Amino acid sequence: MTIVGASGALGFGLALRLALAGVAITIGSREAARAEEAAERARELVPDGHFSGLENGPAAAANDLVVLSVPFRSHSETLTNLKGSLRPGQLLLDATVPLAAAVSGKATRMLGVWQGSAAQQAQEMVADGVSVVAGLHTVSAGLLSDLDHRLDEDVLLCGDRRDDKARCAALIGRVDGLRAVDAGRLEMARIAESLTALLISINVRYKTQAGFRVTGLPEDLW
Repeated sequence: MTIVGASGALGFGLALRLALAGVAITIGSREAARAEEAAERARELVPDGHFSGLENGPAAAANDLVVLSVPFRSHSETLTNLKGSLRPGQLLLDATVPLAAAVSGKATRMLGVWQGSAAQQAQEMVADGVSVVAGLHTVSAGLLSDLDHRLDEDVLLCGDRRDDKARCAALIGRVDGLRAVDAGRLEMARIAESLTALLISINVRYKTQAGFRVTGLPEDLW
């Protein structure tokens, strides 16, 4: 699978965790050299992992499932640059959050997005036949990268097709300690994305790195 933005904190941590579970990772970055540098760092931390580093375009074209993990300020530009690389049948798992920090505002505030959410903006921008699922907004980048930390939290997935969410859930479920929860249609991403700002506020107050766990759910979610 591919992670566009895996040279950043969240994408890099996810790459490490998935590699530990035996998933081969293609790291995408705006510059091929930067992507390969991130791949080399990942190999040092997970020696048995399989990592490759490519420029964003070739990286996105390399696999059927692509995770987009970029700051919101780069979201539109990145998707524009990927228009010739993403093809019908591919699935894009968008972890982008439109925090006001993207425009030098507070990280506990959200920016308004005309489409309703970053994920809905992505769905509008990708080629016809490319599906978008929103997720991974509440998982701490720092804890993902700390391989000694035992994860124990849920990942909310929003998307218009259950099969797409099930594919993302199967991937996320390979990370020990993460459970994927179907949070509804893609329009619900506006709420899921805003939970990042809420968690940042909680983390600042309690000096921690909190996550979410949804209670009362059946054992078999998928």
